[in-house]
Amino acid sequence: MVAASKTALKKVAVKKSAPKVGAAVKTAKGLRTVTSETATSAVHAANGSARTAAQSDALLAAPAKKAVRRKLGATPVSVVPADAIATAKSPARAGKNAPAAVTPEFARPDYWDKACADLVKRDRIMKKLIPQFGPVHLMTRGDPFVTLARSIVGQQISVPAAQTVWVRIQAVCPKLTPAQFIKAGHDKLAACGLSKRKSEYILDLAQHFVSGALHVATWTTMDDEAVIAELTQIRGIGRWTAEMFLIFNLVRPDVLPLDDVGLIRAISVNYFSGEPVTRSEAREVAANWEPWRTVATWYMWRSLDPLPVAY
Repeated sequence: MVAASKTALKKVAVKKSAPKVGAAVKTAKGLRTVTSETATSAVHAANGSARTAAQSDALLAAPAKKAVRRKLGATPVSVVPADAIATAKSPARAGKNAPAAVTPEFARPDYWDKACADLVKRDRIMKKLIPQFGPVHLMTRGDPFVTLARSIVGQQISVPAAQTVWVRIQAVCPKLTPAQFIKAGHDKLAACGLSKRKSEYILDLAQHFVSGALHVATWTTMDDEAVIAELTQIRGIGRWTAEMFLIFNLVRPDVLPLDDVGLIRAISVNYFSGEPVTRSEAREVAANWEPWRTVATWYMWRSLDPLPVAY
C-alpha cells in the first residue's frame, strides 16, 4: 500500500510539473526569438545612425506596404514618409486635422512596370540592375513650386548637403508656399545656407508663381521641350533643373538629362568599365532605353547611390 501510494504521488508530481517544463521550453524559444529580433534591431539602429531621414523612410516602407495598399486601393506604393506610416498605424497620434496617411504623389508611375520589363529584355545592364532594387520606384512631391525650389537648392552640391539646407528652409517656411518664401526674404533664406545667388533665384521663382506669369495649369498637357522652354526663362533654371522637373514632378517617362554628372558617371561605370564618357557616347547608350529613358536614368542613379531621391 505504501509503495503504491508513493508511485501514485510520483505520477501526480510528473503531471503537475509537465506544463511547467513545456512553458519553460516555450519561454526559451521566445527568448531566442526576442534575442534575434533585438540583435536585428541593433544592427538596423547602428546602420541607421549613418542614414538620412529619407533612408529611414525607405526602410520603413516594406512593413507598411499592406497598409498602404489598403489606403490607395490597387495602386502599389513602395516608399512613403515615416510620419505617414505612423499616422496609418495610429491615426489618433496625428490629430483630426492630420493629412492622409499616404498621398497620391508617392504612387508608382503607371508606366513603371512596363518600362522595367521592356528594359530588362533589351539591355544587359538593366537586366542585372533592375531586380536588385525590388519594388522601389521614382517618387515625386507633387507640388511644382517645391520641386523647382528643391532643384535650385540642389544645384552643384551633394544630396546630403542639399537636404541639410532644405530642412533649414522648411523651418523658416513651413508651408513651403511662394508667398511664404517672399515674406521670408533674402536674409532669412541665406541664413539657411543658400548662396546669395540661389536665394535670388528662389525668390524670383516665387515671384513668377505669385504673379501668374507661368502656365502651371497647362504643364501637364505641354510636351517636354515646351515645358523646358518656359521654365528656362526663369533666372537660375537651366536645362538640367527643367529636366529634373519633368522627371520628378510631371513624371515624364522619356527624359535623358545629359547634363547630369551622376548619369554620365553611372554610364561610365556600368557600360565603359569606368572610362571617361562623352555626351555622344552616353546618348548612344541611352538610345537603347527609349521610350523609357527616365526609368533607365533612375536605375543608373541607383547603381551609384541606392537611396532614392525626391525633388
